[in-house]
Amino acid sequence: MLASFSEGFLLGLGAVVPLGPINILVMNTALKSYSAAVALGFGAMSADILYLVLILAGMTGFMNNPYLLNAIGVFGSLLLLYIASVIYKNRAKTLTLQTPKIRTKNLFKIYTQGFALTLLNPYTVIFWFSVAGYAANRDLNTGLTITLWTTVMPYVVHRSKHKISLRASKYLSVFSALILFGFAVFLFAELFFF
Repeated sequence: MLASFSEGFLLGLGAVVPLGPINILVMNTALKSYSAAVALGFGAMSADILYLVLILAGMTGFMNNPYLLNAIGVFGSLLLLYIASVIYKNRAKTLTLQTPKIRTKNLFKIYTQGFALTLLNPYTVIFWFSVAGYAANRDLNTGLTITLWTTVMPYVVHRSKHKISLRASKYLSVFSALILFGFAVFLFAELFFF
C-alpha cells in the first residue's frame, strides 16, 4: 500500500510540477488572487482527469488520431498566444495587498480557461497515453499529489506577493508572457515544421 501510494505521488508530481504553460499561468494568477489560481488549477486538473478516463475507457484509438492531435495543437497554440497577450497587456497593473472579491461567475470562467488550456495541449494527451496503462495496472492514485500542488503552490506564491515590487511584478508578467508565447510558437512549429 505504501509503495503504491509513493508511486502514485511521484507520478502525480511528474504530471504537475514541470514548468509548463499552466504552471506559469497559475503562478501569474496567484499573484493577484489565490481563489482564481486554484480555480485555474482545478480546471487543468479536470482536463487531466477527463483525458485519463477517456484513455482508460478504451478511447485510445480515437485519441491517437494525428489529425485530432494537430487540431488540438493549433487551438492550444492560439489559446496560449491569446493568454500571453492578455498578460503582457496587463503587465503594469499593480499587485494589491487586498485581494479583490471575485464573483463565482468569474471563478467559473477562470476554471474553464484552465480546463480549455489543458484540454488543448497535445502534451497532456501524450503524457496520459504514456502513463495510463502503468497507472491502471498498479492502481495508483495521483489525485492527492495533483490536488496538493493545485492548492499549495498558488498559496505560497500568493502569500509571498507582498515581497514583490511593482517593477519586479512587471518583469514577471513580461517573462510569463514571453514563456507562454514561446510555448505557443514551439507547439505550432513542432506541428508543422518538425
